[in-house]
Amino acid sequence: MNDRILLRGGRVIDPGVNVDAVLDVLVAGGVVAKVAAGIEADGARVIDATGCIVAPGLVDLHTHLREPGFEQKGTIATETLAALRGGFTTVCAMPNTSPAPDSAPAVEAIREIIQRDARVRVLQIGCVTRRREGKDLAELSELAASGCIALSDDGNPVANARLMRHAMELAAALGLPISEHCDEPELSHGGSMNEGRVSERLGLPGQPVAAETTAIARNIALCEMTGARLHIAHVTTARGLDLVAEAKARGLPVTCEVTPSHLFLTEESVFGAGQEPAYDTNAKINPPLRTESDRRALLAGLNGGIIDAIATDHAPHASEDKLQEFDDAAFGISCLETAAASVLTLVERGELDLVTAIRSLTFNPARVFAIDARIPGAGRLEPGVSRDLVLLDSGARWTVDPARLASKGKNTPLAGVELTGSVRAAVFDGMLAHELEAAHV
Repeated sequence: MNDRILLRGGRVIDPGVNVDAVLDVLVAGGVVAKVAAGIEADGARVIDATGCIVAPGLVDLHTHLREPGFEQKGTIATETLAALRGGFTTVCAMPNTSPAPDSAPAVEAIREIIQRDARVRVLQIGCVTRRREGKDLAELSELAASGCIALSDDGNPVANARLMRHAMELAAALGLPISEHCDEPELSHGGSMNEGRVSERLGLPGQPVAAETTAIARNIALCEMTGARLHIAHVTTARGLDLVAEAKARGLPVTCEVTPSHLFLTEESVFGAGQEPAYDTNAKINPPLRTESDRRALLAGLNGGIIDAIATDHAPHASEDKLQEFDDAAFGISCLETAAASVLTLVERGELDLVTAIRSLTFNPARVFAIDARIPGAGRLEPGVSRDLVLLDSGARWTVDPARLASKGKNTPLAGVELTGSVRAAVFDGMLAHELEAAHV
């Protein structure tokens, strides 16, 4: 296979060094060899990138791969193929597997599957507590030594403040961030969507904004006490974002992410577009889709630099997990393959700045978890170092068909929605790993 690839005449966006220009990119010898105008490369595979964006390979800080334990929902093979088709060349795997990665042997068992089946780079996030049960700390030192990139109990927030303080103290000593699903279970318990006008109309129990904001406030206080790096997963509310902004203004080591789903959709997606309520379980996610006011605040926070990263929270489910009464259906949206297009559609609408969007999908997430310290050149197009890139056709229009997703999870509320922007190609580890068929657009 030819390992010399020349992407000619694309709009190269590398936020790490403020490059935004029409250039050529040569990949050779397993790395990005040169970024310049008018590159000549005899014998290289030439891809015409005219009218497209060439960017670093996308980095996802929040992906559910499901294996081991929930292979009916997804496997490392299927979900990393979905990641590749979505332009993500590095993903951070959340620890809600069975067994959970709460010790070195558990991490090693998962790593063996990754080495055998993964189509992209997978970095493991280890548990904060044993079995993610919130009772006793996991073997955090072992997890750090085993190469875990961060610590999290994923959708099980650490409710005990004393335990969270001890976790943060140890995480700070180990140099690992804690990625926390900020939620107060006593407030959100039993809620299946955002608490507000739509939940009242549908007669569904809701999760109040205060469930997120009180947990964010507590965790920021513990961050200030311990000096630990706190990463707030999938912030969803305007008030929650205000708390993050205040913490950053005081110089605390706090970062946060937002999902494409919360940028693109609102609680209205649960109701549906018709006159009668849809009770669309594919729009059921945790934390829930919020109001249009919250969505606009999140966009402003991303454009303004308060939100560091766009992370998918890709959560594939088997069809039977969603084909239930709304209260009983599983939380989660399958979105690795629609994330980039959702973001580019927001750019086309004028709601999101393009360079900010690319930065939030590449350079920033690589820094948030210090991925660039472990994977030189991650989130960048650094000649002689970087190994991944993505080619985005920002003008392509396509309609989401769940049946065509590579993910096992077809659970998307975007079925039938026209999006702008597609992943034409992805280079992973210096090789052309994905190229979109013309008929697929």
